[in-house]
Amino acid sequence: FKQKTAYEISACLVGSEMCIRDRNLPLERVNVEVFKEIDSTNDEAKRINIEKEFHIIVSDKQTKGRGRKGKTWSSPNSGNIYMTICTNKDISLKPISLISGLICKKAIDQLLDKPIIMLKWPNDILLKNKKIGGILVETESKVLNIKTIVGIGINLNIKKEQSWWGDLSEFKLDEERNKLINLILLNFISAIDNLDAKWLDQWKNSCVHINKEVEIYDGERFVKTAIFKDIDNQGNAIIETKNGREKIISGEISIKGIY
Repeated sequence: FKQKTAYEISACLVGSEMCIRDRNLPLERVNVEVFKEIDSTNDEAKRINIEKEFHIIVSDKQTKGRGRKGKTWSSPNSGNIYMTICTNKDISLKPISLISGLICKKAIDQLLDKPIIMLKWPNDILLKNKKIGGILVETESKVLNIKTIVGIGINLNIKKEQSWWGDLSEFKLDEERNKLINLILLNFISAIDNLDAKWLDQWKNSCVHINKEVEIYDGERFVKTAIFKDIDNQGNAIIETKNGREKIISGEISIKGIY
């Protein structure tokens, strides 16, 4: 099902018609593969050997796309972005799910030339309180290293089968898909190379539920209601209840009024 060679898609992604002027992928550091159809770009990332610093997998369609906690991620061939960035670089100490969400937000805002995208902890990308994208980070341990796998799904145009789903169809970005992919890749590599402390404030300024009431779930089981107050530099959520503040490392947060 492979549609183009790594060289051809790299050239396509960085060509003058497909990217921001004078911005190029560092091809000596990146391998890129494109598929017409695949089970899951994250699953393919688990199967391959990484030969450069970053290996990028993009597909027009996924037959077994998934989100967090094994939930299905609808992946039809309708011009959406289904991609995975994987690396053997040691990025284990970076809150990569939140950083990747912020990178996607910035790329979309830059492409549209206006700040419209918001974020939900820990991995959701929102437009007008609807989920238009998400991040799925997985790791695979090898004998000598750890492979970090960052799956990114962004709906440019999708059938809204659930009320909380959204997309970017109003902006007619069908011809801008590769440009958006290129922006995400460039910004991701830059963030891994030189992540500064500003990302934390930028993420909080983009969070749709800072200082708002949220519901905390463990799987499908309701745990408690709290105020979402902050995130720390490891990406953990800081919530506040009548008993004081506490840290949430993982779990699902459902926000009232947000899908």
